[in-house]
Amino acid sequence: MNSAARRIGRTLALVLPVVLVLSGTLAVTRVPWASTNTESQVLTASSSTSSGKASTKAAPRTPQADLRDQLLVELQERNPGAALTHLQKAITERPSLAKHCASIARDLGRAAVAKYSGATHRAQAWSRPVCDTSFASGVAGAQ
Repeated sequence: MNSAARRIGRTLALVLPVVLVLSGTLAVTRVPWASTNTESQVLTASSSTSSGKASTKAAPRTPQADLRDQLLVELQERNPGAALTHLQKAITERPSLAKHCASIARDLGRAAVAKYSGATHRAQAWSRPVCDTSFASGVAGAQ
């Protein structure tokens, strides 16, 4: 019984953040036409307004955080193999992301286990030699 409760807790701990992000709870909207510089203005739903103007700006997101989020969405919409393929392409195109590859692949492994409701053998079937064995270690760590 204790093991079943632990598995349910772990599944919820992995799935809940993904569901919140995908459902738009963070409500982040990028408005690229708002400024002329290369960074786009970021407005959040939680910004307080005093006279119609936002008083705070959200911190700019890092390229690895954006990549991680895109790949987690792709994993949910398609399959872990597609996300791993795009991770490898992103690392090849932007070598500066290589130092984050292992952590992103581990997160993809955990998300794959969550997608298949704890069926690690189904998640492990998508394993690829991207970032050594980080995807497999994420799958194993999600048990």
